Amino acid sequence: MSIVVTGATGNLGKFVIEGLLEKVPADQITAVVRSEEKGAAFAARGVRIAVADYDAPETFADVLSAGDKVLLISGSEVGKDRVAQHKVVLDAAKAAGVALLAYTSAPGSLTAALADDHRGTEQALLASGLPYTLLRNGWYHENYTEQLAPVLEYNAVTHAAGEGRVSSAARADYAAAAVAVLTGEGHENKTYELGGDEAWSFAEYAAQVGKQAGKEIANNPVDTKTLVGILVGAGLPEPFAQVLAGVDASVEKGELVVTSGDLSRLIGRPTTPIADSLAAALKG
Repeated sequence: MSIVVTGATGNLGKFVIEGLLEKVPADQITAVVRSEEKGAAFAARGVRIAVADYDAPETFADVLSAGDKVLLISGSEVGKDRVAQHKVVLDAAKAAGVALLAYTSAPGSLTAALADDHRGTEQALLASGLPYTLLRNGWYHENYTEQLAPVLEYNAVTHAAGEGRVSSAARADYAAAAVAVLTGEGHENKTYELGGDEAWSFAEYAAQVGKQAGKEIANNPVDTKTLVGILVGAGLPEPFAQVLAGVDASVEKGELVVTSGDLSRLIGRPTTPIADSLAAALKG
């Protein structure tokens, strides 16, 4: 039996592997990567490496075994048919007879286009008959803290979220929840709505950035059309700009507020405050 993590060298996957290494022997962990080079650092620590690609179904033929617990981390290539990519793993998991397949999804309340692939994957997973866990990850602190350069350059947080609030949490928090599910018991056929303990507004976020950066940061709400124009002007492809503006529209409607408490319960501690993640980003 192995614990198998797809996308193991991605932003979330790296945290998951690190968390697993604290809980189970390295040779019980399989990191699925696209090349040997990407997995070299984990291999050096005794983690099993499997080279496979969502776009090449045959590469998953020998990756999974009966009794494995699998974390399917959603593909990051927005614009691709991610549901088809994910079905490659679901089909391999069913053929192998895995014990559990956990999937990193999106909040159940999210109606933005970004959620469409997640809903399609959830439907395919439920239809497969596999024992499942849906990890409906809310928004990440890093979606904001890794984009501080324009905020600090223009002294403004520009968004189309109005007075909406976000229950974001750190990647490490979501990874810890996945580790808890993969190493624990009793998570079969459960759905967890995951988000930070404290929801914040963009006005509060701007104030916190200003406090930590030592200068005035304006809260600059705009409409979604204006935001798309700003993002395209900054070099983003228009379809991706539309996706991001759509998320802000969902924030305004309250769709990224998570009140379940599932995340802090799974990880056994409070979630990381965004102020802490901001401090780390500004120091870096």
